[in-house]
Amino acid sequence: MVAGLVLAAGAGTRFGGRKQLAELDGRPLLEHALAAMAGAPVEPVAVVLGFEAAEIRAGVDMQGAEAIVCPDWIEGQAASLRTGIEALERAGAEAVVVTLGDQPGIAARAIAAVVAARGDGASAVRATYDGVPGHPVLLEQSLFGAVCSLRGDVGARELLSGAVVTDVPCDGLGEPGDVDTPADLER
Repeated sequence: MVAGLVLAAGAGTRFGGRKQLAELDGRPLLEHALAAMAGAPVEPVAVVLGFEAAEIRAGVDMQGAEAIVCPDWIEGQAASLRTGIEALERAGAEAVVVTLGDQPGIAARAIAAVVAARGDGASAVRATYDGVPGHPVLLEQSLFGAVCSLRGDVGARELLSGAVVTDVPCDGLGEPGDVDTPADLER
């Protein structure tokens, strides 16, 4: 089973607050990432929340995703990733596709392309845009233990530098940009 994971636990400090609830095209920013996962060939889907989790859960249509609260969210992205991977591994996931809640342009088609590229001995599959690595990123079960050793405000990038990774060009399958500031949202 290939599961989906959306990371959305941060406080949005550079944004000035709860960017998960910032409106984009008539709905909260986080809903865009959740809708992409809901339309992709992954199940189950989990979203990791942290900062003001109750308010975010109440203000966002979770699109069928299970909301998981990361108690150590303030530590950074590694804590959120660990929390999500551990929960999905317990649910029986053989692989997990990871996206970020502040990337509203990630498309279900890009997630599907990454899932379809599994195999050939790779322990990870990663989308690229114009040759630059981005999300979604699929992590095979063989990397789950290493994910649990990550600390700080880092994602899986460090792990991937020493792993066999299949890169999948996703040009034209969505936009990989993230929303860190209100100006990013305006663009």
